[in-house]
Amino acid sequence: MSVHPQPARLLVLFGATGDLALRMLWASLYDLQSEGLLPHDLRLLGTARGELDRAGFQAVVAEAIQRRVAVSELREEVLQSLLARIDYIPAELGDAASANRLCARIAELRTGDIVYHLSTAPRFYVPICQILAAHGLNDPGTRVMLEKPIGHDRASADAIIDGVGRCFDESQVYRVDHYLGKEGVQNLIALRFGNGLFEPLWNARYVEQVQITVAETVGVEGRGDYYDHSGASRDMLQNHLLQMLALVAMEPPVAFLPTAVRDEKVKVLRALRPISADNVAAETVSGQYTAGAIDGVAVPGYVEELGRPSNRETFVAVRAHVDNWRWSGVPFYLRTGKRLPKRCTEILVQFRGVPHSIFGGGAQRDIRPNALLIRLQPEERIELQLMSKTPGLDRHGLRLSRVALDLDFHEEFATQPRRLAYERLYLDALEGNGTLFVRRDEIEAAWHWVDGILGAWHQLEITPRPYPAGTWGPSAAMTLAERHDHHWRD
Repeated sequence: MSVHPQPARLLVLFGATGDLALRMLWASLYDLQSEGLLPHDLRLLGTARGELDRAGFQAVVAEAIQRRVAVSELREEVLQSLLARIDYIPAELGDAASANRLCARIAELRTGDIVYHLSTAPRFYVPICQILAAHGLNDPGTRVMLEKPIGHDRASADAIIDGVGRCFDESQVYRVDHYLGKEGVQNLIALRFGNGLFEPLWNARYVEQVQITVAETVGVEGRGDYYDHSGASRDMLQNHLLQMLALVAMEPPVAFLPTAVRDEKVKVLRALRPISADNVAAETVSGQYTAGAIDGVAVPGYVEELGRPSNRETFVAVRAHVDNWRWSGVPFYLRTGKRLPKRCTEILVQFRGVPHSIFGGGAQRDIRPNALLIRLQPEERIELQLMSKTPGLDRHGLRLSRVALDLDFHEEFATQPRRLAYERLYLDALEGNGTLFVRRDEIEAAWHWVDGILGAWHQLEITPRPYPAGTWGPSAAMTLAERHDHHWRD
């Protein structure tokens, strides 16, 4: 196995005409081309079931890029230089002759390392890898990117991981959680480990609670069959939220290198306190949206969108605990849901209050704990919330107000274009850097914990509580925090 992968000279995109590819992937490759970050001799081979020739496929890619890239950043010469790299071959995995033609084309185009990006349904991961292995296209100079979800529980995840693992070594497998490619998530890493200010305070002695929220205003949007199979727990909690929790809670790695970072993340996931039938009612809430309004526009409920009855959760809130020395006693509140009042992804680290207030009167009532708010979307910013004197005079002495030291990344880095998560992930995969990808034991530990919740719900026949679209989930989610004298940040 090559210890130091070489920059890839061929990227093979399976599912090249799929939704993800047309929304995100080709636009990301365009931006990398625009910035001169693609290896100069990199070729791009798309494959899907559609019977297109090269020119027809390039037209599909060009249309997708023109639809997704801002007009101000769209340059014809960049687009044409990217299209010149692109080839296409249709393939049907169940047809041996078709698979043979695909593999022959890959071998023909190969001049160095290869990255395979499997932007397909997970059920195709193992068959695709088996085909590549059967044609000798899984040697140490190859890498394979896999999209989430990896399975729908620990057992199915193990089956996929084992099947892929029989074809590719673990070091060759790059499992994608696109949240790890977001600028805001990487800023969390920089904030924690690039500054001496926060790390001494980043523990149970000074932190009262942590909240991680991923809120969406949209419903299932034509993905009803997929979503009804997964639900919020499998779709979001098992991967995105737990990855962010791990980055918040992990110990400082010895270096910003793949093994070191992922070693620390998996320690956190293994330290999560199990949630079982004994405590699931007290530590979790599930919900399903009913008809309501988003931004004043009436929207249907989940079962109306789905077109059939369902007990699948579209909202989940969890009070999690990381049982180790650094975080013992600090609750991590996690929540995610569809049809919530606003779209946002954010992490709130609330510090403990001052041990003794010297202020009396109104100032005594004004004082609030300090907090660090890390917003990932829709805008990226970091706010440090502090107490300050309210300007002016008051007969009864000082009054205090909470103010924010605010770093707005769009303002601070106004000349820098906003980056799609896949730009970072593609760049790293092409260079052979696995730091921002998910290792097998992380997947296993996350599924083990989430399986405990799902199993307990099933055992106790706990079904989702209704909540009107446009609200912050069932009222029980508010109680989840309030009975511990905490409050969600809305």
